[in-house]
Amino acid sequence: MRHRSRLNRQVWLRSATLPLAFVFTTAAAVSADLPPAPVALPQPPSVWQFQATGYGWATALNGRVGVRNLPPVKVDMSFGDVLKGLNGALMGSFLAKKDNWLILTDLVWAALSDDAVVRPPGIRHPTLAAIAPGTKVDFKMRQLIASALVGYRLPIGGPDLDIYAAAGLRYQRLTAEIEASPGLIPVTLSRRSIEQWVDPTVGFSAIWRINERWFANILADVGGFGVGSRFTTQGFASVGYRWTDSISTALGYRTVYTDYRNNGFTYRTTQHGVFSSIAYHF
Repeated sequence: MRHRSRLNRQVWLRSATLPLAFVFTTAAAVSADLPPAPVALPQPPSVWQFQATGYGWATALNGRVGVRNLPPVKVDMSFGDVLKGLNGALMGSFLAKKDNWLILTDLVWAALSDDAVVRPPGIRHPTLAAIAPGTKVDFKMRQLIASALVGYRLPIGGPDLDIYAAAGLRYQRLTAEIEASPGLIPVTLSRRSIEQWVDPTVGFSAIWRINERWFANILADVGGFGVGSRFTTQGFASVGYRWTDSISTALGYRTVYTDYRNNGFTYRTTQHGVFSSIAYHF
């Protein structure tokens, strides 16, 4: 009887544990078939982050400038020409980020001058050049470009890549003066004009943290749309290195194209060149 009782308890325990084993085995199988839980992208820190940047833009200037109904003058200045004719410059930007928002302001001020001799087509022979020496043209310009944009982080990219859709304004103010002195006529024609306008812009900005030290920045926009200029666009790309938590440097290339015409004033130029900067993060 005692043996039969022990046998009955073993049968009862096996019958009680079999359903539990079945349940656990089935649950494990089902969980193995389920897709892995999505990995949430790290959220940007919910505190303000700031960056103040001073930079130099080794810009060349190409295009046409016309003042007060004078025929537009072709301007073709390399960086070397700009450097020789540069009378002063100030450039800098300020960046603020929090959560998914980005605010960027930028300022470029420069004063420069150039001169050239314009001869009629075909005047190349030294004798003809002496008879028709051409017209000496002096060009002076002071330029201010101030821009501001607001960006919102898009749900694309990755943990090390932030992409922002951006919209903003670009203000430009130009003081241009052209003096033309014909070689055979002792008369100087001088025209001076001050123009200023604001262009709405749309575009994107991207920040790629390559690793703990290296990073890359990209910015592109288009604007104008007849509100200020007929058309304007900007492109910028740089690669930088973060020396400390507070200091970084970067090297890149920047281009700004503007097509603005108003009451005899023409400014159709491309400014482009190498860009280098030093930034303070706080």
